Amino acid sequence: MFSSLARSSAPSVAQSIKQLMPSSLPPSLSPKPGNLYQVLSRTPSGGVGKKVHQTRWTAKEIEGSYWVVTRSKFKCEGAHGKAWGQLYWKGKLVSEKEELIRGGLKYSWMEGSS
Repeated sequence: MFSSLARSSAPSVAQSIKQLMPSSLPPSLSPKPGNLYQVLSRTPSGGVGKKVHQTRWTAKEIEGSYWVVTRSKFKCEGAHGKAWGQLYWKGKLVSEKEELIRGGLKYSWMEGSS
């Protein structure tokens, strides 16, 4: 009895949930490149330990360059904030100490190394 009731209500529950979902994902959940804070806010850890790079580095054929994020702080649902990390340029560690990652809003960013 209960199984037939569950089967008959299943499509209506699925339709109800579909109506509650937004038609498109918010920018902070999109897998596309974005500003630094949008890319980092997609991860549960806030991007700590992730490698990120500016997409223009790949276009300029600068390979093996990236930031390793050590700390992040977000505002405006992940669209703005601050991030700190260590810079690796062409495979070599440039910044021994953690430093503020500049250009977070100015450039387009992606996960991984260039």
